[in-house]
Amino acid sequence: MASLSVEERAALRDSVHRLLADRSSEAHLRATMETDAGYDTALWKQISEMGVAGLVIDEAHGGADAGPLELEAVMEEAGAALLCSPLVASSVLAAELLRALGDEEANARLLPGIAAGTTIATAALTGEAGSWTEDGVTVSASADGRLSGLASYVLHGQNADVLLVVADGPNGLQVLEVDPKATGVTVSALPTFDHTLRLAKVVFDNAHGRALAASGPVWAAVRQALDLALVALAGEQAGGARRVLEFTVDYAKTRIQFGRAIGSFQAIKHMAADLLLETESAISAARNAAQKLADGAPDAAEAIALAAFACADAFTKTTADAVQMHGGIAFTWAHPAHLYLRRARADAQLFGAPASHRERYLEALGA
Repeated sequence: MASLSVEERAALRDSVHRLLADRSSEAHLRATMETDAGYDTALWKQISEMGVAGLVIDEAHGGADAGPLELEAVMEEAGAALLCSPLVASSVLAAELLRALGDEEANARLLPGIAAGTTIATAALTGEAGSWTEDGVTVSASADGRLSGLASYVLHGQNADVLLVVADGPNGLQVLEVDPKATGVTVSALPTFDHTLRLAKVVFDNAHGRALAASGPVWAAVRQALDLALVALAGEQAGGARRVLEFTVDYAKTRIQFGRAIGSFQAIKHMAADLLLETESAISAARNAAQKLADGAPDAAEAIALAAFACADAFTKTTADAVQMHGGIAFTWAHPAHLYLRRARADAQLFGAPASHRERYLEALGA
């Protein structure tokens, strides 16, 4: 992957910011998140036409051939706007898994559509335990490509045109391409605490899958895709935390209580200062992880694990404290702080709980 110049990256980020400011208002978000698909196809088309859907896909397959730095910058803006889209599912997790596997025939067939946003792909990687580890794979594959078992927490599984299923085959792990509408495949939407998120459970009952070739160990390819997805998620969390702090500070400056703006109260000042430290630390961690991954640094795994738990914790704390600083109104569904709180709680579990990332971080430190 290539990286854009600082100026090009700033221009990309600014373009995404302006698009989302115009097309992803709170009212639009609330309407979109209650639809069956959970995302606006017209907005998704615009995002794709900007090249964001193909951001980390190589030029040979219709993408922009950008890298983790550009992805993280875009995801900060997506997080700030609480964007509802299959971006992480299709354009990050599934696209990077295909690239990491190295099946040229499958890449030539699938990646152009993913880059254009016309094909929604997703990866089925873990079972109901949600461990996101090699031991957590609960789908099995026979020698002739027949799948049995279930995969859970499949991001945008109910919207997918293509499923990339990690399964335990006769000779170890393999990835199979599956049509979600095929016989023996049942996709069920899962209830989510965050209404802007779409997750599904997929049950396979002797379903046919097309085995994809792998140029190396399959779990190494999965780990590569998960690492890029974690960088994207860290960017989303950092951007969301920053936005929450912004509108909370604005509220503290204008909310009058006992004849004074509540922002003049010492307790509110201290909370705001603590949240500034949280958000700035999260942004630094997310951008550092993106830089390390882009550079192929030997301590990239350590930086990614650090960002994974630090950004999750920062987003969770910022949104929870913001609710307290707003008072009773923010406890209601009608206030945007409540939406960000739900996104923060859901993001914190999306690709593994913060505790699992702390454990990986400590393992990386000791390696």
